[in-house]
Amino acid sequence: MSTGKPLPDKWLKNQQAAKATQVAFDIDEKFQYSIRKAALDRGVSPSDQIRTILGLSVSKRPKRPRLTVSLSGEDYVILAEKYGLTPEAQLEIKKRVLDDLVHFVDSK
Repeated sequence: MSTGKPLPDKWLKNQQAAKATQVAFDIDEKFQYSIRKAALDRGVSPSDQIRTILGLSVSKRPKRPRLTVSLSGEDYVILAEKYGLTPEAQLEIKKRVLDDLVHFVDSK
C-alpha cells in the first residue's frame, strides 16, 4: 500500500542495512588471532578491523563495549548453586558473574 510519500531517511537507511549480508570466513587460527588482536589493540570490533583491512567504511558512532556469553538453563542452575541462589534469580546471577569477571581482571 503506497501513499506516494517518500520514506524518511532513517527508514531508507534501515532498509539498506537490512539488505546487508553477513559473511563468515573459515581461516586458520593464526590469521583469526592476528585480526582479533589488531582489532583489540585498536579498540574496534573484529568486523570493523576486517572492513578497515578491506578499505571499506567503518561506522563512526561509538559502540558500547561489551562481552557476551550464552547461558543455558542448565548453566543458570549451576551458577545458582555456586552463588547460593535460585536459577530464577537471573538478574542477581548476572551481577555475581560480573563480580567474578571483575575479580578475574583484578587478580591479573
